[in-house]
Amino acid sequence: MKSGSGYLLLYAVTDRAWLGESTLTEQVEQALKGGVTCVQLREKDLPETEFLAEAPGIRDICRRYHVPFIVNDNVDVAIAAKADGVHIGQSDGPVDVVRKRIPADMLLGVSAQTVEDALYAEKCGADYLGVGAVFPTATKLDADTVSRETLAAICKAVRIPVVAIGGITKQNMEKLRGTGIAGVALVSAIFAARNIEEECRVLKAVAEKNFSR
Repeated sequence: MKSGSGYLLLYAVTDRAWLGESTLTEQVEQALKGGVTCVQLREKDLPETEFLAEAPGIRDICRRYHVPFIVNDNVDVAIAAKADGVHIGQSDGPVDVVRKRIPADMLLGVSAQTVEDALYAEKCGADYLGVGAVFPTATKLDADTVSRETLAAICKAVRIPVVAIGGITKQNMEKLRGTGIAGVALVSAIFAARNIEEECRVLKAVAEKNFSR
């Protein structure tokens, strides 16, 4: 699970704001059929019991497609659901403490907005970094924007892979080319699409053009 960085190329982050008549499980499977390389289950407002009840089903779908299943923020849910990884922010507890709590083979992603954050996370055992918001985003209104220069500086400073997040679309993705990122994490660009599967095919082709090494 920890070999290479290809799983970060097209990283889907769920958001039930666009469920409509579909279930989250159905939307995730559509994204997987379209070629996403990683799925993060993000549930900021769901009670933990419901979060834990939901996670195994999406985990199983991800495993059918041989794609890592990541839980956002909630380390307890990630461990209980036997997720492939957990992603934490700067306010979700010390990185080194989380690294010691989770299984050795579980991926640990950490959000970073500065070179200092990035180096600290790497030192404490992070497997990859999520850096953003690289563009203004309506998904997370309180997110500060990270400049292209800072994104590139972070990629240069660390040896672990970096995925960019925040306001990324197929129209602006090319602007991140040359920064050193391994891929892009997308929320509304995937889950607000009318045809998620087809949109993911297009997004993956754009990502492969700009970030595949």
